[in-house]
Amino acid sequence: MGELDSNLDHIIPSCLLPPFWAKLVVGFVSLMCFARSYDGEFVFDDSEAIVNNKDLQPETPLGDLWHHDFWGSKLSSNTSHKSYRPLTVLTFRINYYLSGGFHPVSFHVVNILLHGGISLLMVDVFSVLFGGLQYTSKGRRLNLAPRASLLAALMFAVHPVHTECVSVLHPWHLQSCKEWLLVSLAVQTSFVPCSLCYLSLATVKHLEKGLNAIFDILVIGKLNIPEIVQKILRKDKSLENVGALKNGGRLFRMILLTCGGAAVLYVRWAIMGTGPPAFTEVDNPASFADSMLVRAINYNYYYSLNAWLLLCPWWLCFDWSMGCIPLIKSVSDWRIIALAALWFCLIGLICQALCSEDSHKRRILTLGLGFLVIPFLPACNLFFRVGFVVAERVLYLPSAGYCVLLTFGFGTLSKHTKRKKLIAAVILGILFLNMLRCVIRSGEWRSEEQLFRSALSVCPLNAKVHYNVGKNLADKGNQTAAIRYYREAVRLNPKYVHAMNNLGNILKERNELQEAEELLSLAVQIQPDFAAAWMNLGIVQNSLKRFEAAEQSYRTAIKHRRKYPDCYYNLGRLYADLNRHVDALNAWRNATVLKPEHSLAWNNMIILLDNTGNLAQAEAVGREALELIPGDHSLMFSLANVLGKSQKYKESEALFLKAIKANPNAASYHGNLAVLYHRWGHLDLAKKHYEISLHLDPTASGTKENYGLLRRKLEQMQKKDV
Repeated sequence: MGELDSNLDHIIPSCLLPPFWAKLVVGFVSLMCFARSYDGEFVFDDSEAIVNNKDLQPETPLGDLWHHDFWGSKLSSNTSHKSYRPLTVLTFRINYYLSGGFHPVSFHVVNILLHGGISLLMVDVFSVLFGGLQYTSKGRRLNLAPRASLLAALMFAVHPVHTECVSVLHPWHLQSCKEWLLVSLAVQTSFVPCSLCYLSLATVKHLEKGLNAIFDILVIGKLNIPEIVQKILRKDKSLENVGALKNGGRLFRMILLTCGGAAVLYVRWAIMGTGPPAFTEVDNPASFADSMLVRAINYNYYYSLNAWLLLCPWWLCFDWSMGCIPLIKSVSDWRIIALAALWFCLIGLICQALCSEDSHKRRILTLGLGFLVIPFLPACNLFFRVGFVVAERVLYLPSAGYCVLLTFGFGTLSKHTKRKKLIAAVILGILFLNMLRCVIRSGEWRSEEQLFRSALSVCPLNAKVHYNVGKNLADKGNQTAAIRYYREAVRLNPKYVHAMNNLGNILKERNELQEAEELLSLAVQIQPDFAAAWMNLGIVQNSLKRFEAAEQSYRTAIKHRRKYPDCYYNLGRLYADLNRHVDALNAWRNATVLKPEHSLAWNNMIILLDNTGNLAQAEAVGREALELIPGDHSLMFSLANVLGKSQKYKESEALFLKAIKANPNAASYHGNLAVLYHRWGHLDLAKKHYEISLHLDPTASGTKENYGLLRRKLEQMQKKDV
């Protein structure tokens, strides 16, 4: 590439550092900004993407990764979100293997290091954008824009909007250090189709020959669009500039990139099942508006909010759905001003990029806008409906374009004013505030409690925020506070079935059955295929002794979710209450077939068979269960009881002792072992374990009675001896 005018660099009010030191500073600063999240928990989507994702498990065939979405579901499924990132899931799997399990520190550290590496590489990327590269006669490469590239890379490294990408475990897969880092950056954080990633970023190592086809034509080819338009209007047949398309094989490169991109898009479309993902109104309310005008206005308002997050990333939230951003339904809404401001700025920049006589200015503005807009296109709702309103993660790559434009703006201001110290102070202030915000926000992403509570001040109208705060409190056992947040979530969104289901569950546990039934009935009316709500409704109805209604609810849940072991388990409990023993055993057997590690179902089968006198069958079921779940002390206890009744005392004793070793504070374990010794004739051992059991649970009437019998027997034996 020939030498380009680099007049921007000498007017940028920033320090001049050699390339190595510039990269070192950028990498260090980026690590400092996000290091606080290194020991954070698995939060938010991590539970589904990491912990519950079967594609990370060694027993899952590697080939399944290419047919599953990011969450481990089949891409062909109607419920799949079609987020196809097999290489990212592969990195999760490698991390899981190398760290020996689900250890969040290893995942977080990889993410932080990857962001540091990408920020460091951005120094080279921005160098090309701002000044290009010049080769001396000895082949040595000279950086023509060290100040501008350093400033832009620092702005990128410390931008707070990156916190979600760095803190949530969405690390990017790697191949070669430079091009694959940036390709995966686009794939994982901007939802850019693979073809667009390759078009815009995979050629990073060849940036000296042009960043992309647009740059190739407009900048290198010096295609003057206004001049061509004028000639077309005058019907001028010369159109000499069109020859720029053919010069140097540019037309061939454009055709090659277009065909390659189309092929990749087609392959991905076929893998996805040739259908877009299905989202609901709460995910993206604007896309469900009846009026095209309302949809267009709100889409553009969303664009302006994304732009505002780049300009002022102080109000950040993990989720912007469910009422967080009320729809604009009238042109009298003052928020229309944001749309006008956005398009005024964009149109102005586009005109400058296309019409400026200064080729250097055209180059920077064109590529800055390209980085800003192109990666954002898949998230803009124009081509297909997306499953979010605003998502900070999709701004990772567009923020690079923002940093280019911001740096160019500072350079332009410096050129036209003598107050360079003031501009330098503003730049330092922005960098400092962004670094401070990164540190604060990284701390908020360390735990779900901090993350969810931080969103309350940003999106107080977001029902999902209140739901997540409530769920977090419920998981910690604070049911009273959880109820308050669940009620607020339902108030904000009266159709929020998941909040109704969770609130109904808590009320069920607190024996407030009438209100629980009302909530769960409303949930299944709103969403008839909500299997979990149907099952919970069945549990409540069973507790209310409405057995027929409960059975019908369980059956409906199974109809909507065929593989539902917990529902079969609860159905078995219903049948057991009704003394329908065969039906109960069949239901529990179905539960264990669907989920072999379902300990409760196995236990209930053993106990029911034991209570009905089918000791041989109970023993067989118990042994089968322990083969599948060898460390389950409750199964050891149940089988030990059966063996004791079958007078297999030695084997029963061994199982009782193993169960007690696993759970030494279970009073019933000691009490039943004492009964075994009592029957076996080991009275001293029986006395010992009766006493331990009563010490652990002094209210156990059965143990008291048996202990009394043993003491009387021991007293009689002592009298005989005398």
